[in-house]
Amino acid sequence: MKNRIFGMLFLVLLRLPFFSVLASVPETQDLLQSPWTEGAFDTGKYRNIFAEMGYSSQEIDARVQSVFDEIFSPENKVYVEPDDSTAYICDIIHDDVRSEGMSYGMMIAVQFEKKDIFDRLWRWTKTYMQHKEGASEGYFAWCCRKDGSHIDGGSASDGELYFITSLIFASNLWGNDTGIDYLAEAQHILDCAMEKDGTDSVMPLIHKEHKLITFVPNKFGYGFTDPSYHLPAFYEVWARWADDGRAAYWKECAERSRHFLHKAVHPVTGLTPDYSNYDGSLMHKGWMIGDAFRFDSWRVPMNIALDYSWSCADREWQQAYGNRIQDFLYGQGIDTFVNQYNVDGTMLPDSLQMGKPSHAPGLVATAAAVSLVCTHAKSREFVQRLWDSRPTPGFNYYYDGLLRLFAFMHLSGKYRVIFPVQR
Repeated sequence: MKNRIFGMLFLVLLRLPFFSVLASVPETQDLLQSPWTEGAFDTGKYRNIFAEMGYSSQEIDARVQSVFDEIFSPENKVYVEPDDSTAYICDIIHDDVRSEGMSYGMMIAVQFEKKDIFDRLWRWTKTYMQHKEGASEGYFAWCCRKDGSHIDGGSASDGELYFITSLIFASNLWGNDTGIDYLAEAQHILDCAMEKDGTDSVMPLIHKEHKLITFVPNKFGYGFTDPSYHLPAFYEVWARWADDGRAAYWKECAERSRHFLHKAVHPVTGLTPDYSNYDGSLMHKGWMIGDAFRFDSWRVPMNIALDYSWSCADREWQQAYGNRIQDFLYGQGIDTFVNQYNVDGTMLPDSLQMGKPSHAPGLVATAAAVSLVCTHAKSREFVQRLWDSRPTPGFNYYYDGLLRLFAFMHLSGKYRVIFPVQR
């Protein structure tokens, strides 16, 4: 009886303003540290959110290694070594090889200091994907068969972006005299990209007027961009270490890219479209499905987290963005938000859905990664969901798996700027 009376008294007290506020304040253990105010370009330091949540370094290292092994273990057939000197990353859903996956694989390999994997991937890429002559010289076929023959010889600009940056990091880490001149390879791509003039419809990687990355460097794709291709911190890397005489230009591209994201992100939901005009507006093309937030767009939270971690050059806006997109997804149900929406947060009509909307592991991963910038307590729940997740039957080890690995790298402080090693 006494316990019941005290219980009733407690419920009454909760109705009072002071006690209601106390009841709504999260436990201290539910709060992560505040986002850092300086980037790794200046400090050389990285947040380890898993450690902030109480996991030991041994637990974290083992967990990240297990996620790495999901991609690079033979049984999952994503990373394949077809001979003694090369390797490729396979899109196991489509059974092909894409510049997206190859460039992601190279970035992961250099971050984990796996020189053999990096060199194998680059040899396959250079041998089969890179155009050696003609109008597309220096660019890469975005989609190939596993024997190296081209399914589509055109290029997708995000692949070039990652190839260049990972090669510069390889140069910084391993030097250029171990069999591959990584810096020269990066400079060759940059020089070729800047020299394109529309011959045979091949265009520059970066739009000359807007100084923003193109969707595809041809006359069609030159007319718009993809918000998920925007990685301002990569341009910061180029400005510092590409040594191509364009440092000021790349710094400007970084600033233009950050400003673009302000306009492309929906002011209420934080969602971005798959494609957009260079002013950030929706394209409103009836024959195009790029106005919605879907598979490409999953990468935007992770990309903004990377820019925050490395440069912290747009701190206030990026913090507000992180809170906004997590608020939206949380409101949809942290365990039930789906993989595609209109950018205003409404559901797509059945006719525009690409497959049945689902709670996708790749988006779970990137929604957790953006916790690096967030200031609210619910970010801990997103990180916990990622930590607790495990691949289930039918898991897409290619796209979901790569995004998942990047998120674990971010949240463990293992996705880093690779500075030149003193030799």
